[in-house]
Amino acid sequence: MPHEPSDPARRSSGGTPTPEQRAHELHPARPRTRSDIRRWRRLLADERAEAAVYRDLAGRRTGEEREILLALARAEKRHESHWLDLLGPDVGAPVRGDLRTRGLGFLARRFGGVFVLALAQRAEARSSYAHDADATVTMAADEQIHEEVVRALATRGRNRLSGTFRAAVFGANDGLVSNLALVLGIGASGVATSTVLLTGLAGLLAGALSMGAGEFVSVRSQRELLEASSPSPTADAALPNLDVDANELALVYRARGMSSEEATTRADAVLARLAVAPSAGGLLLETGADGAPAADVDDLETHGTAWGAAVSSFLFFASGAVVPVLPYLLGLDGLAAVAVATALVGIALLVTGAVVGLLSGTSPLTRALRQIAIGLGAAAATYVLGLVFGATVG
Repeated sequence: MPHEPSDPARRSSGGTPTPEQRAHELHPARPRTRSDIRRWRRLLADERAEAAVYRDLAGRRTGEEREILLALARAEKRHESHWLDLLGPDVGAPVRGDLRTRGLGFLARRFGGVFVLALAQRAEARSSYAHDADATVTMAADEQIHEEVVRALATRGRNRLSGTFRAAVFGANDGLVSNLALVLGIGASGVATSTVLLTGLAGLLAGALSMGAGEFVSVRSQRELLEASSPSPTADAALPNLDVDANELALVYRARGMSSEEATTRADAVLARLAVAPSAGGLLLETGADGAPAADVDDLETHGTAWGAAVSSFLFFASGAVVPVLPYLLGLDGLAAVAVATALVGIALLVTGAVVGLLSGTSPLTRALRQIAIGLGAAAATYVLGLVFGATVG
């Protein structure tokens, strides 16, 4: 079990320990090796780099999020002190942290958005302290909790992005896959290159318009449903005139899912608050045992705006759909055009899959491989059908 740092006040000498004494107290039973020292220096560098990441992220925020990030930086500073104490006189010159931590620091200094928070969440999840004999139990627990803190901060950003981002990712992937399948299927049938190009451009325009219109209707309808489920802001005006004995306000809460007893208790509490503060507003917006709104602003933010989703979907579908057409626009034809189009779409699918993986806090590689397998699988099936159709017609 790792040794916790001892308290200097409890030492018989009563003085401040030297670095050599401090390092010996942390691991009195095991002599340090060159491998230990190298590993401790690397872990020290990683802690310093992670603390810098959180400070850089905090510099781009205000209010509560800034304070939370600065608190995480202070926690990493405590971990840094542990490795400094353990190294003692062997601390040596500063070394560089691992490549992933340095890359995260670079992004934090220049961007600082939800992508960086998602990467920081993954970095906290990779902590090895739970299995490191030289890390304390407290440090391992800290890292687990840090992951949840960063996850919560990243979730705020994900919620703000999710409506438009969903439309963008869906649009880009649909454009890549559907237009590649269309171009390969038509091309495999043996028609002229000009026909393949015209088909690809027509598919781009038709698909982008369809996606944009579909997203507009979908998001607009969803927001209207959420707004229809939200209590009317003008209903509060009726509360002062209610018959207190009948207390029909309890029926509202019963209709929202409370039991009769809970509804009566909540209604009595609301009327009591109204008696103390007659001008209080928003009382009917409270619902459920936790008082959360039926359809709050966060729900609407999660779905995004109808125009934002439509424009994102149109633009990203078009940007995806143009990729398989590029070889034909550049004058290629036959198998050369097919190979180049497939390669370009494959790269684009890997990138979009990796981005989704990063934002969702999962493995970018897994998501990228899944994306390319699905996309190229669909295109291959259409290409085979085009070959069969072309042979039949011939």
